[in-house]
Amino acid sequence: MSLAKWSPLKELEDMRRDMDRLFEEIVSSGRRRWSKPGSAVLAPNIELYDRQDELVLKAELPGVVREDIDLTIAKDSITIKGEIKRDAEVKAEDYFLAERMYGAFCRAVPLPFEIEEEKISASFKNGILEVILPKQEDARPKEVKIEVK
Repeated sequence: MSLAKWSPLKELEDMRRDMDRLFEEIVSSGRRRWSKPGSAVLAPNIELYDRQDELVLKAELPGVVREDIDLTIAKDSITIKGEIKRDAEVKAEDYFLAERMYGAFCRAVPLPFEIEEEKISASFKNGILEVILPKQEDARPKEVKIEVK
């Protein structure tokens, strides 16, 4: 067996690398899923994409009733709030397995452009919330024809 020189800096570097990997796993998985059972925060998965004159936001809200969705718009963000309610007729002691998540959720999504708030529309179908956010005129792409001489 050979002896290796102990280096406290190497130990710290290894610990930093492990912590970086842990935080990266938390961040990357947290953005794509609802949080784990027992945690305090639920956040729906979303998509936000540009469609020329408007932004489209889609959010997965399985098990949510339309009446329990609350959308609010601010100057630079949109907030989705709601609640997933547990079935009242099933008692806790009757469960053999319970993996679904219940409770209130909130997700604020920053918007890359200013939006015409009066023209926003939203629909909810099959657990998917779709919000159409028309861009303000100055945020829309402009096309100017240039004559080549």
